[in-house]
Amino acid sequence: MDTIASLFSFITTPVSWVIVQFHSVYGSIFGPDTGWAWGLSIVSLVILIRICLIPLFVKQIKATRAMQTLQPEMKKIQERYKNDKQRQSEEMMKLYKETGTNPLSSCLPILAQSPFFFALYHVLNSIASNDTIGVINERLLESAQKAHIFGAPLAAKFTDSPDKVEALNSTLLDVRIVTAIMIVLMSLSQFYTQRQLMTKNVDTTVKTPFMQQQKMLMYVFPVIFAVFGINFPVGVLVYWLTTNVWTMGQQMYVIHNNPTPGSKAQAAYLERLSKHVAKHGKTRNRRERAIVKAIVAKGRDRNEYERKFINGLNKAGLAAQTDGNVIRGESSAAVQAEDGTTTATVPKRQQPKRQSKSQRQSGTAKAGGEPTSLTKDDAPEDAKPAAKKGNAKPAGNGSTRSKAQSGQRKGPQRPKSPSKK
Repeated sequence: MDTIASLFSFITTPVSWVIVQFHSVYGSIFGPDTGWAWGLSIVSLVILIRICLIPLFVKQIKATRAMQTLQPEMKKIQERYKNDKQRQSEEMMKLYKETGTNPLSSCLPILAQSPFFFALYHVLNSIASNDTIGVINERLLESAQKAHIFGAPLAAKFTDSPDKVEALNSTLLDVRIVTAIMIVLMSLSQFYTQRQLMTKNVDTTVKTPFMQQQKMLMYVFPVIFAVFGINFPVGVLVYWLTTNVWTMGQQMYVIHNNPTPGSKAQAAYLERLSKHVAKHGKTRNRRERAIVKAIVAKGRDRNEYERKFINGLNKAGLAAQTDGNVIRGESSAAVQAEDGTTTATVPKRQQPKRQSKSQRQSGTAKAGGEPTSLTKDDAPEDAKPAAKKGNAKPAGNGSTRSKAQSGQRKGPQRPKSPSKK
C-alpha cells in the first residue's frame, strides 16, 4: 500500500483538500461529524470530477461511433490477412490513421478518473487505519471516523473483522447489510447502462464483432463490481455508485438527444422531431438544424429511419434544406385555420366530363350545347355538307360515312381477316 500511496501522492493531497472544502460547507448544515456531511462531500467530489470529464466523454462518444463505422472494414482486413498477423496490424493502424480514429479514446473517461479513484481509496483507508493524510489532520480524522452512513462507518469494508468494525463504533451486521445493498445497486446500475446502450443506441443494420464484445461486457462488468466491491470501503462504494448513476443519466441524455444513426433510439428521436417540425413548420434550435443538415447531406446513403423522416416532411408539405432549415414546399398550398394551426392542402386534379355515345356521334355536348368535332381537321361551319332531305343519298362511300358516324376514326382501315368461304 505504501508503494501505491507514493505513486498517487501527487493527487492524494488535492483530493483530500476538495473533500475537506465540501465538508466545511455540508458540516455547517448537517453537523461536522455526521455521515451526511462526509457522504455528500464524496458525492460532490464525484460530480466535480465528472463535470471536468465532459469533454472526454464527448470524445468517447465520437470514438465509439467511429469504431462502429469501421467494423466492416476491420472485418475485411482480418479475413484478408488472417494468416499474417503483422500485416494485419499494419493495415489496422493504417485504417485508424486514415480515418483519424483511436481505439483508446473510448476508454478515456475511465482512465482519466482512475487516479482520483485510487487517491480516494487511499484517503479512506488511511482514515480506517487512523493515519493522517494530505490536508486531513487529527481533528478531521477523528470526525471522519465518527461519520456513519446508515449505520456503517465511512471507512469500513465488507471483509473487515468484528473487532475492527467495533473500533469504528458499529456492528459487522450493519456494515455488511449496507455494503451488500450498495454493491447490488452498483452492479445493477452498470448493467442497466450497458444494456441501454446495446438495445437502443447501436446500429442494428450492421452485425460486427464490436457488438458481441459490448454484449459480453454487459454481463462481465457487474460481476467485476460485485467481486471487487466487497474489498472497497463504504466511502469508495458511495463514490463508485454515484459515478455509475451519473454515467447512467448521462447515457440516457445522449441516447434521447443524440442517438447513433441506424439505432432504435434514432427512430424514436426522428419521429419526435418530425412531429415538432410539422407542428411549428420549422426547426427550433441549432441542434435540430444540425440533425436535419446531416440527414440532407447523406443523400442516397440515408438509412431507413432517415428516409422515413424526409418522406414525412414531404407529406406534411415541408422541404428540408441543405442548411438544416425547413420551409414550406412549393407544390402544396398552406391553409391557416382560425386557431393559428397551419395545414397543407394539395389541389385536386380536375377530370374531364365523359360524353355519352350519342353526344360523341352528334359532336355536340349537352352541357354547353357547343358543337364539338371528333376529327383533327375541323371544317368551317359554312363548308359542312347540307343536311339530308328525304331519301337523298349522301355523296361518297356509304360504309365510310357509317363508320365516321359511329365514332370511329377516318382514314385507311385495318383489313378484315379473310373469309372462310
